[in-house]
Amino acid sequence: MKLQNRMPLDWENLRLFLETTRHSTLADAALRLKIDPTTLGRRLRRFEREIGTALFERVPQGLRLTPMGQVLAAHAEQMEDASLQALEAIKGTGGAARGTVRISATEGFGTFIIAPALVELSRQHPDLEIDLVASTGFLSVSKREADMAILLARPTAGRLVAQKLSNYALMLYASKSYLRGVPPIRTPSDLAGHRLVSYVDDLIYSPKLRYLNELPGTLSPTLRSSSIVGQYQATRAGAGLCVLPCFIADQEKSLVRVLPEHIRLERTFWLAVHEEMRNFARVKAVSEFLLATTAAQHALLTGEQPG
Repeated sequence: MKLQNRMPLDWENLRLFLETTRHSTLADAALRLKIDPTTLGRRLRRFEREIGTALFERVPQGLRLTPMGQVLAAHAEQMEDASLQALEAIKGTGGAARGTVRISATEGFGTFIIAPALVELSRQHPDLEIDLVASTGFLSVSKREADMAILLARPTAGRLVAQKLSNYALMLYASKSYLRGVPPIRTPSDLAGHRLVSYVDDLIYSPKLRYLNELPGTLSPTLRSSSIVGQYQATRAGAGLCVLPCFIADQEKSLVRVLPEHIRLERTFWLAVHEEMRNFARVKAVSEFLLATTAAQHALLTGEQPG
């Protein structure tokens, strides 16, 4: 690939190009870059003319890299990594943890485990700034949407380094007020006819959140929410039975476990960071803090410590 007039590549053009490679559509990339999609498209076309080759193919699904686009993307990622490392070297005086770290986490774990612990993280590292994105779904570390992500499955693709944070348990819960108004539930067969609170099936963002086939009987949800916090609040209010993480439900004294000797599910949290950022002082500090926090909360996470 020869540049017209042998002019060096402009980093701003490379930055726009690289961000676009990380999204399936021009609109998504433009949103991330905070510019108008039309402007982004125009600048990319001009960049293609400057270097004398097409970088993207327009397909029904959006954009796809051409072979030359793939070559440029690989080099652009290396340049980005080098610039991040240079910035870290400048800012990370004496290995101190400073700067911003964005954490993507599941809504429940982010809200009930990470958020209350952030005051201690700030005490240990006063120069750190934390963006906690606790939502239904995950930001992508590979696409640089977050510095680290707490996932429900170990990632198998991308330039990521993953380590196990913790197992966690889920059980069936109901509010005391709900149970007072129904016949006793002593065996799995007693579950028949009960109201169930669960996820909106077509909005489940991870197969690890599909619980129904692991429950005894043929329970079918009558109240659905894409939010685990919404499910928790509805269950608290007496809406019915619900599979909830123990680290959420066991902190609420109005909720009790239903058939704990029969119903116990287990899942795992994984911490993923980009391989080029794992040794950055700020990323290491937050990673180590998350590992220590989950270790300290082991009993709550695994359901060994009921409220």
